[in-house]
Amino acid sequence: MAAPTLPSSMDRRKRRKLRLIPIIGYTIAALGLAYFLDQRQSTTVMFVRHADTDAAMAGTDNDAPLNERGRQRAELLADYMQNIDVVAGPNAIYASDKRRTQETAAPLAKRLGLEVQIANHQDPEGFMADVKRENRGKIVLIVSHSNTIAPLIDELHGSKNLRPFEHDDYDRVYIVTIPWYGKVKMLELRYPEPPLSGAPAAPPSEGTPSANGGR
Repeated sequence: MAAPTLPSSMDRRKRRKLRLIPIIGYTIAALGLAYFLDQRQSTTVMFVRHADTDAAMAGTDNDAPLNERGRQRAELLADYMQNIDVVAGPNAIYASDKRRTQETAAPLAKRLGLEVQIANHQDPEGFMADVKRENRGKIVLIVSHSNTIAPLIDELHGSKNLRPFEHDDYDRVYIVTIPWYGKVKMLELRYPEPPLSGAPAAPPSEGTPSANGGR
């Protein structure tokens, strides 16, 4: 009876290649899934109203800067937002063309080394489309006005039942989470108030959106 022949080195190489095929396939599939999920992770958009201003300082152009209490509040907002993602803060910060929103955003932007991006908050559809397109899967802070926050949130399909802002209502934080699949979710939180000593007189009541921005 003839002795069995041993597989040649070429046969062994072929068998090794055949065994590698499913491993390579699984690896490619895993990398593809990881890329797919990375491209579709949730986007988080946070909204706050600008900090305190003095009514007496609001000129005809409706562009009042922050007062002392407002500057203190902006620093407290920066404390609150700096590590909002446990190890990091927002990836992008937007403000309107008004000083009070830009000055509110400035302390946090400085700490994070970010530029405050100026946008037209009177165009909710266009503005929110830009935010979602440019910040997919990221965390965004938008510093806006009492009469523009609700329309912006509505454009993201967040809650339609926001309580109206009172004249001294500055400490709300709305967090809207937009998943790549599923329902949009929203939370309302509050960040710390600055000391009450030397608080300014209450600014005028809120108006409707205008070309000069809200309060």
